[in-house]
Amino acid sequence: MTLEEKMAYAHKVGFTALDVSCWPRQNTRDFSGSDIDVENLTDEDVTNIKNNQKKYNITFSSLAYYDNMLDPDETTRNAYAKHLEAVIKAASRLGTPLVGCFVGKDQTRSLTENFDEYEKIFTHFVTLAEENNVKLMIENCPMPGWEKDGLPGTISYSPELWDEMFKRIPSKSIGLNFDPSHLDWLHIDYLQALRDYKDRILHIDAKDMIVDENKFSYYGIYGKKLNRTQPEDLGFWTPVIPGLGDINWSQFYNVMKEIGFDDCFSIEHEDRRFAANNAEVEKGLEFSYNHLNPIIHDFK
Repeated sequence: MTLEEKMAYAHKVGFTALDVSCWPRQNTRDFSGSDIDVENLTDEDVTNIKNNQKKYNITFSSLAYYDNMLDPDETTRNAYAKHLEAVIKAASRLGTPLVGCFVGKDQTRSLTENFDEYEKIFTHFVTLAEENNVKLMIENCPMPGWEKDGLPGTISYSPELWDEMFKRIPSKSIGLNFDPSHLDWLHIDYLQALRDYKDRILHIDAKDMIVDENKFSYYGIYGKKLNRTQPEDLGFWTPVIPGLGDINWSQFYNVMKEIGFDDCFSIEHEDRRFAANNAEVEKGLEFSYNHLNPIIHDFK
């Protein structure tokens, strides 16, 4: 689908916002998209996009670009940085308040060295964001597919690491794209984290997770090591659409209201059972919309 087709579809279903994928037009990432070519964005493009937003009554919750910003290869890291800068500037031109990204990790360096590099690199990104009236949000995914044996491929997935992130860069122009599903399989209390980091939560991903505790007891906290079917196959967890997993969304939304969060609640669709084609993807999105919408209305 084109971006306009996605806006039309979203409006038809009842969605009011989109988290817009903004990877480079040419890239090697799996599951990436490029709904907006930010590096070649013209004034005419901006006008057309804004006109379509009005036409379909759709806002953009964020522009999304998730790559390893601490990649050990300097050429690759510089290319990622250049593109993230373009995403930030595009968000400003489009009036989009948030840019979503990962921190990532240089697997050849220690954790302290990674945080030193994070502080240097992201201080620059945050300054640029502030100059463009945009905020950066970091999704709390460990990215086990980026590291050998399924170990964490980012330095930004737990409350311990969030504390270090915000200690290093205290600006309120950087915060979290809070995804409870990752905390769920890491056995971190996502409701308590929602309360504890309420001042740093800029955006919330509605994504669900099935955690098989019997398999967790078999594979252990580091997950499956043999016969993995794909890079993120740790053996005991499966991402699913909201409403088909372990998370009690009524309880979760109640805590969202408790902490005063009243911004975008964005369905992140990573359920492989609803991914074969556009019709299946739509089926998954609409199931989750119909699951979450009554919860939100009941609590108003």
